[in-house]
Amino acid sequence: MFEGFEDRNVVLPSGLSIRVRSAGKGPPILLLHGYPQTSACWHKVAPKLVSAGFTVIAPDLRGYGGSDKPPSSPNHLTYSKRLMAQDQVELMHLLGYDHFHLAGHDRGGRVAHRLVLDHPAAVDRIAVLDIAPTATMYANTDRAFATGYYHWFFLIQPAPLPETLIGADPDFYLRSKLAAWGKSGIDVFSEEALAEYCESFRDPACLSATCEDYRAAATIDLVHDEADSDLRIAAPLLALWGTKGLVGRLYDVISTWQEKAVHVVGKGLPVGHFLPEEAPNETAEAMIGFFSESRH
Repeated sequence: MFEGFEDRNVVLPSGLSIRVRSAGKGPPILLLHGYPQTSACWHKVAPKLVSAGFTVIAPDLRGYGGSDKPPSSPNHLTYSKRLMAQDQVELMHLLGYDHFHLAGHDRGGRVAHRLVLDHPAAVDRIAVLDIAPTATMYANTDRAFATGYYHWFFLIQPAPLPETLIGADPDFYLRSKLAAWGKSGIDVFSEEALAEYCESFRDPACLSATCEDYRAAATIDLVHDEADSDLRIAAPLLALWGTKGLVGRLYDVISTWQEKAVHVVGKGLPVGHFLPEEAPNETAEAMIGFFSESRH
């Protein structure tokens, strides 16, 4: 995976070490992965972006993959999207980029949403993949949502309940999640990517951190979202979603983002949740077209 990419760890001013893959020349695009994955989720898309003339920066979020997994705080602030977004702004600054394009899938999309609110001058254009805004999804919880995304309510249970249950067979849990949310079969995930996801989830520190990611989403992140409820994203926003996935079935995705952003375009792709791996060509094509508009 990622032939020709540099793979290294960058230490932020906070002291946190972030694993990052990067390659290319041209306008920078920061790619943020989701749960239960790592930056490996972009391995089919990132080379296409590089070939299209972009610089790609694909980090592992704090708590995931090869990045540090600091102990959390009682109020879960350590894994708030605010601090996770701050990590990425600091990373990009260290790499020489004060403004950039931004794309996030799943949890990475939620970090991207917070990043563009907290650091609007840093983001030229933003793409969010297969999410509706966090506060919107919680506010509209019903049986269909709770059934399809039961992990939103399982992972937020007090430690060490979910960590212990997942840790009993992390490979089974992770593969079950990938198979359930994707609609293209488990074989759509490369063996190399699967191996990286499984290796990450065998680490108890990763299990703790990823649960804290969700605990933060149900607590401190909602406090931050409420405080900013009147803010609208000024940067052009692209929304992509899988029409066979829960988000595509339960939400009018464009409308939910029009409530949060001024300029919204987007479309659904005929796959499940994991767009970068289930529909890499279509995902890359949409992103290249959208991010290239800023060159005109």
